[in-house]
Amino acid sequence: MHGGGCYRSRHEGRRRYASQAILPHVMVSTYSIVACDLELRHWGVAVQSKFLAAGALVPWAQAEVGALATQASARPGLGEDGLALLREGRSAQEAATELVSAEQCSPWQFGIVDAAGDASSFTGKDCIAWAGGRSGAGFAVQGNILVSEDTVQALATSFERSPRQPLAERLLDALDAAQLAGGDRRGQQSAGLMVVGRGGGYGGGDTVADLRVDDHPHPLDELRRLYGLHQTLFGKTAPDQWIRIDPQLADELGNRLARKGFTGDLDTAIRNWANIENLEERLVPVGWIDPVVLRELRRL
Repeated sequence: MHGGGCYRSRHEGRRRYASQAILPHVMVSTYSIVACDLELRHWGVAVQSKFLAAGALVPWAQAEVGALATQASARPGLGEDGLALLREGRSAQEAATELVSAEQCSPWQFGIVDAAGDASSFTGKDCIAWAGGRSGAGFAVQGNILVSEDTVQALATSFERSPRQPLAERLLDALDAAQLAGGDRRGQQSAGLMVVGRGGGYGGGDTVADLRVDDHPHPLDELRRLYGLHQTLFGKTAPDQWIRIDPQLADELGNRLARKGFTGDLDTAIRNWANIENLEERLVPVGWIDPVVLRELRRL
């Protein structure tokens, strides 16, 4: 909120509620991490909760703007408002201050990270214990109705100590660490992962990953499985790992593709098969093949 008005906005690839009247404040007990990788220019949110489809309510992110998680007494419009403030040039701390000063916020909890990597976490006094959060360089972590503070500390420690790897994997590791430390004291039900980066997603879009597990006895395991499938289909292999198609490999590929009904020019056959198997994002220049594509062709 700003100046008593209400920001209403949408961002690429994410359908949100146009009016607060459609969905009022909802109690979403959960733990989450909001973070960025400024080297990769990626921003993201990961969440786990004993709440149906928390991934539909908690994560908000926009490439080159920032990311936000809204929970506890979750008001979906808070995500829109927070991103709007960041787009206007507010820092994470400035946006957080403006959000909590706009209306009664004692049951709110949110984390926010801006385009520069500054972060802030807010926990209202009426959030159900254990509730709290902290922020650091490039991240904010928070949770409510937790077993203990250890859950939030585990989120932060995991992220701070994680090796250099894709942001999505660091976020998933942080969720796993938090669950091992106690997690939501009511148990598990849903999880979500959102990562954005300019041009880093399917077809050159900004959505690097947007995955949800709405209702599952082991949502973190299922979210990890979905991420693995997502990486197989849409991940990127460095050019120095591409495999040159020599005559022997060309014969193998031609035979395998022919058995599947794809004949003729080898490059055309590979492309036609890859399109059927949803592997078109992993196609590389003629004369080369992505090792993941080769693995999947051999497996299938």
